[in-house]
Amino acid sequence: MKINSFYPVVLTNDVAGSKDFYIRHFPFEVTFDGGWYVSLKTKQDFPFELALLEPTHPTIPERFRLALNGGLILNFEVDDTDAEYSRLKTAGLPIHLEIRSEDFGQRHFITSDPNGVLIDIIQVIPPTEAYAKQYME
Repeated sequence: MKINSFYPVVLTNDVAGSKDFYIRHFPFEVTFDGGWYVSLKTKQDFPFELALLEPTHPTIPERFRLALNGGLILNFEVDDTDAEYSRLKTAGLPIHLEIRSEDFGQRHFITSDPNGVLIDIIQVIPPTEAYAKQYME
């Protein structure tokens, strides 16, 4: 199988509000807006995509038409986690995990979108010696 694209789709009862959240706080732009489905994409050398979808739309099998956060976490790797922490906290986003450096090689914090989907903002840092041995080359 050749994969041409891969992106998460967040089921949400508030597609418009979620769209506004992602274009206000992250570098996404709208590439399609059908009201019930919105496609977002970043404009950069290596673009990233995210879609938002009403959970009651007929394209969703009936037994799955629920707006639940199924344990989803969106990871955004950035160059400067401290700057993003300051920016998003000042913007009023909830902080569920305060910014911290982890021995396994991340400086990060966790916020969430209006649907309760967790967003982990990560800066890669050198891991401790104990964790460095666990990384594959």
